[in-house]
Amino acid sequence: MTDHAPRRHLATHEVVNQPRPSQDRDLLALDKPLREALAREAPEWVTQRIAPLAQAVGSDHVQTLGMDANRYPPALRLFDRHGRRLDEVIYHPAYHELMHLACDHGWHAVAWEKEHQGGHQAHIAALYLLTQAEPGICCPITMTHAALPVLRREPRILEQWHSRLLAWDYDPRAVPIAEKPAVTLGMAMTEKQGGSDVRGNTTRAVKDGVDYRLTGHKWFCSAPMSDAFLTLAQTDAGLSCFLVPRFTPDGERNPIELQRLKDKCGNRANASAEIEYRGAWAQEIGEPGRGIVTILEMVQQTRLDAATAPAGMMRQALFEAWSHVRERHAFGKRLAEQPVMQRVIADLALETEASLALSMRTARAFDTPNDDHERALARLLPALGKYWHNKRGPGFMAEAMECLGGIGYVEETPLARLYREAPVNSIWEGSGNVICLDVLRVMARHPESIEALWDELAIVKGSVKAFDDAVKELDAMLEQPMESLEANARWLAQRMAQCLQGALLLRHAPEEVAETFCRSRLGSSGTSPVYGVLPADAPLEAILERIAG
Repeated sequence: MTDHAPRRHLATHEVVNQPRPSQDRDLLALDKPLREALAREAPEWVTQRIAPLAQAVGSDHVQTLGMDANRYPPALRLFDRHGRRLDEVIYHPAYHELMHLACDHGWHAVAWEKEHQGGHQAHIAALYLLTQAEPGICCPITMTHAALPVLRREPRILEQWHSRLLAWDYDPRAVPIAEKPAVTLGMAMTEKQGGSDVRGNTTRAVKDGVDYRLTGHKWFCSAPMSDAFLTLAQTDAGLSCFLVPRFTPDGERNPIELQRLKDKCGNRANASAEIEYRGAWAQEIGEPGRGIVTILEMVQQTRLDAATAPAGMMRQALFEAWSHVRERHAFGKRLAEQPVMQRVIADLALETEASLALSMRTARAFDTPNDDHERALARLLPALGKYWHNKRGPGFMAEAMECLGGIGYVEETPLARLYREAPVNSIWEGSGNVICLDVLRVMARHPESIEALWDELAIVKGSVKAFDDAVKELDAMLEQPMESLEANARWLAQRMAQCLQGALLLRHAPEEVAETFCRSRLGSSGTSPVYGVLPADAPLEAILERIAG
């Protein structure tokens, strides 16, 4: 039989003490915490539908697509060769193939096709896996998924877009939607002068018959080849929400001009642009002057995705690090047998499992809106998960990269890409401070959300002293007047997230995992500034056993 493996015997040396070449992996079969989370949180059909995606994403082919989509980033094409305005972005074929992987199987649509039947759990599990192929494609998938609740506010708009939004297809062509079987939607809200404070937006909407014309600048517009954008603009009634399609009803290109593409730290496969509306035709959605309230229906959905993406990236980084240290030898034995390395990997595994548990629990709350307790949790948990998972992400990626040594810092491995990607979801959809202030707003306006969180924590009261002490400390903080909590909003959001993660693990994970998580995260000193600091008697073998099985 012909040996097609890469040559090990080179002119000056033999390649030894290196991991085996990459190979196809079944990411569901290898991820015990994911299988367990699906079994307890989601209907059986979710696992069955997720299984082929897990095999596809774990294949060497799809992993290569993810690398290529980053190696060859999008390019801006403003004009055709004759000087006619195009305002288009050209993507590498790898990006389009990854979009087909997601859209051709309906992962942008499943939450609404199976609404109240596990659809949100299916969407979140899929996003967790798709992130491990390439996080950049998850941005248009997330926004397309999240747009539907907003469009439901305007039946005439929903009728036109609904079937194409839910179509199991991907059509990247820049043509009117009447010519397309499937569409994607984006979002353009922030402006230079305001950022997250969109109340300061200056884009102006002027009445044009029953609809409007928009004029103004948007500082960030991700996925600018989307077929339409939800956006905010000022009207006589105040800040309102609009849908701005790429083509006007008569088939002309809407004057949405791309000024430049952002040269971002990470998220390079996904284009983000500065745009200008030059009298762009738009349709109003929702109550005039209530644009923020309207767009928040989309933001609530995207924040759950932004909480899940770091969990997926953590899982990918953890598996890469664990695979490496199990095959690499140093100082006379495998790295995976070194006690200090075992603690680092085990600590990373705890963080990954806790983040996944919180994301999947939040998805279940989204799928059960008719239950008062679940509806109350759904208001609070996306912000907690988005804030805390993303704060843990960059340090996590740096630690996983360090497990590989020098090769981890090289772009040929996924770790460098994941490290550059790690901060983005902490910034998008509200940076950390904004999210923490939103947590306070939820507490003030919906006290039933805190009561629901307290009910979740009470279920496991008395299980572990570190957990009980942390809940008591949290309770004392919540007794303070609301006006005095703002300065401590970050501590509050962190502690709520960690306590809920601990409660979920105490209820559902093996005792070794749950107790070690609580003792290492919820003690009086709080979370260690570095990974790998675990109790001396931590049951490392039981934690490590769950990484690849």
